[in-house]
Amino acid sequence: QVRLAESGGGLVQAGGSLRLSCTASGRIGNINRMGWYRQGSGTQRELVATITNGGTTNYVDSVKGRFTISRDNAKNTVALQMNNLKPEDTAVYYCYCNAYTVYWGDYWGQGTQVTVSS
Repeated sequence: QVRLAESGGGLVQAGGSLRLSCTASGRIGNINRMGWYRQGSGTQRELVATITNGGTTNYVDSVKGRFTISRDNAKNTVALQMNNLKPEDTAVYYCYCNAYTVYWGDYWGQGTQVTVSS
């Protein structure tokens, strides 16, 4: 089993910055993709950004140029630097990874709230 522990959410004014961090632990053989999804009130969960173990990144269009995802493969951590935050970024942010234990599986964190006030 893989456990994902998130930190770094909170309340910030529009234009401000936050940094989310997530650490994967457990009997992990390998991790392919890591990333962040978010779910706002009354909306479906959507991809924010992902990064492969080779460093290839993918972002939803609405955060390009504002958010940066990074990863430390040796520590099984992924971070999301969020700059120039907007009220529409308000959501619960979930850490995600695709990892191998005895099989490949998708794992999720508990979520951390990000609230951006106008």
